[in-house]
Amino acid sequence: MLIGRALSLTAERFSDRPAIVSGGLRLSYRQWDAQTNRLARALGELGVRRGGRVAIIAAGGEPLASTHLAANKLGACSVPLNVRFSADELAHCLRDCDPAALITDDSTSALARAALERLDGERPFAMVHAGEDPPVADHHGYQQLLERCSDAPVDVCVDAQDESVMLYTAGTTGRPKGVPRSQHAEVCAGLAHVVQARYGFGESCLGAMPMYHTMGLRLLVSSILIGGKLVLLGSFTASAALDAIERERLSALYLVPTAYGSLVQEAEAGRACATVTKLAYAGAPMTQTLAGRLSELIRPQVFINHYGSTEIYTFSVESDAAARPQSAGRPGLFARLRVVRADASRHVGPQELVEAGETGEVICSLESDEAFGGYWRRPEADRRALREGWYFTGDLGHLDEEGNLVLSGRVDDMVISGGENVHPVEVEDVLARCPAVGEVAVAGLPDEHWGQAVTAFVIPSPEAPQDPLEAARTIAGWVRADSGLASYKRPKSIVILEALPKSPVGKILRRELVAGRYRQLGEARP
Repeated sequence: MLIGRALSLTAERFSDRPAIVSGGLRLSYRQWDAQTNRLARALGELGVRRGGRVAIIAAGGEPLASTHLAANKLGACSVPLNVRFSADELAHCLRDCDPAALITDDSTSALARAALERLDGERPFAMVHAGEDPPVADHHGYQQLLERCSDAPVDVCVDAQDESVMLYTAGTTGRPKGVPRSQHAEVCAGLAHVVQARYGFGESCLGAMPMYHTMGLRLLVSSILIGGKLVLLGSFTASAALDAIERERLSALYLVPTAYGSLVQEAEAGRACATVTKLAYAGAPMTQTLAGRLSELIRPQVFINHYGSTEIYTFSVESDAAARPQSAGRPGLFARLRVVRADASRHVGPQELVEAGETGEVICSLESDEAFGGYWRRPEADRRALREGWYFTGDLGHLDEEGNLVLSGRVDDMVISGGENVHPVEVEDVLARCPAVGEVAVAGLPDEHWGQAVTAFVIPSPEAPQDPLEAARTIAGWVRADSGLASYKRPKSIVILEALPKSPVGKILRRELVAGRYRQLGEARP
């Protein structure tokens, strides 16, 4: 199956069924198929060919989704780029992916111009602007391109191994890395998500995660495969999400835990999620406290935790996250997992398995139908992460007594304090039970005595004292008296912050905390 063909077949099967809602735009599957045919022809006129690339730097919405599908109909590769990249990072990605066209919108045109200035006059690609503002002199208008092209099917021979999309990782340790993924891998990832999230034909989903991230793209493909309705938000806010759920009577959510936290707070203030029956989350662990509040608020029929990465979409799935919110579950539909020794000083082999219950690095077989084939022009990254047919995730975890995978952080996030290994996620889960804690992140800060000092960075809950210093002291007292943490796992310091540094999809950026890039409001030492 191919991405473009999947859309066309669904348009034949459910021609008048609502397909996509984006702002004031509503398209049926027949209309969306025709729209992407017109856009594919327009891109072809601009020089996009099979095997070429179309870069997109735009907020989530119909133009981004349609451009991705149109590129795939041409056998070209879409390259959705993070709208929160710096101008230097964006310029690097544009040089690196060598696109035939670049799509921008009103929210990103200034960033795109700043990146183009860094290309030293190199711009061998067409520019398309999808927005309300009139395009600048050398830009083509998105709507004008659509209006001048036929909606007849595009006659291009596309292969399942043609690249569908290239996503750039966040660049946590250097330059962003391109992760090219084939049409076959993308369709299989969408199919796996349908099965694992237990979607039915016609499921109506909230598209709140950005499409430069795996979650947004997979929901797009999944919805097309089942003839579902996808309601896109330009960016996530709890209020906008609840408005969409109520207005469109949505049945399924796929969000990161931080987004669910905001949603719960908004819903508990009097908003309802009465039509929602299926919950899925990914991107980070969920605390038992939040999982319990979600279960009480929504009472979902399905509640899953999806664990994966850009490189291989699904590693494992916990099918009952309400009962086991800390579990990443069993290998996914196409996946095979192992837990091997974690040793940053050498290349561990895939045969070096740990004992049951012992913490090690999680690795996933590259034979998965969802797997990529290697990083774009980064052989050194391939050597680090790809060994003997296995992808080394960099994640720490162990198999519990029932054979479920339990994650405990990143290999490079593990805190070694006084010679003891401390996993941040374990400490965060305990601290989340403190009534005075709203959000928490744990990291290891350099310390002359301990080597690394376990440090908790906290945003207080409404129940905490308003004074930051008193809030810190309250939490510190709870850690001493009620946490039950072993002494070496207890935070050496409680630091109160206004906000935790996060990625665009809500992952906490511990490296920012370790680097001292935060504004401290108060501190106390348990």
